[in-house]
Amino acid sequence: MTRIIAGARGGRRIETPKGDGTRPTSDRVREALFSSLESELGGLDDLVVLDLFAGSGALGLEALSRGAATAVFVESDAKAAATITRNLATLDVSGRVARTTAARYLSTAPVGEFDLVFLDPPYVVETSAVAELVSAVRPALATDALIVVERSTRDQFLWPEGIEPLRHKAYGETTLWYGH
Repeated sequence: MTRIIAGARGGRRIETPKGDGTRPTSDRVREALFSSLESELGGLDDLVVLDLFAGSGALGLEALSRGAATAVFVESDAKAAATITRNLATLDVSGRVARTTAARYLSTAPVGEFDLVFLDPPYVVETSAVAELVSAVRPALATDALIVVERSTRDQFLWPEGIEPLRHKAYGETTLWYGH
């Protein structure tokens, strides 16, 4: 089980999908990520969040616990999507699960909607495909939106044209890339 780190639902446990089909972001990495986000953004209050490749929904759920207005969780796996739905109900937070692929969701995503985007695809997804997804998410970004990409530390992620890289930070096997 994974827990919500902080905010209104801090300390509460959430369910993770059974099996090895998902790779939940560790508590340590999520704690560092959200500390960084709160410093960068001055808090998460009223943000609209997009959690692509959501898995258990831990990233979007953490954002909701810390004050985000709502979140969209995009997950193609039926069991993982059902897990996110249960986690939303358990935590009593506002969010919507879109059971589809990230690419398909982004092809119809609302324009200018999202303030914060988490993109955490399986590490087997090629880095070039991740960059293409970042390009596809651009129309859905609100002004000054922030994108966080989670990749294996072994991958050298390069932001596509039109996204300003901010920084990256490695945490063992995981590296977080920040851009807007």
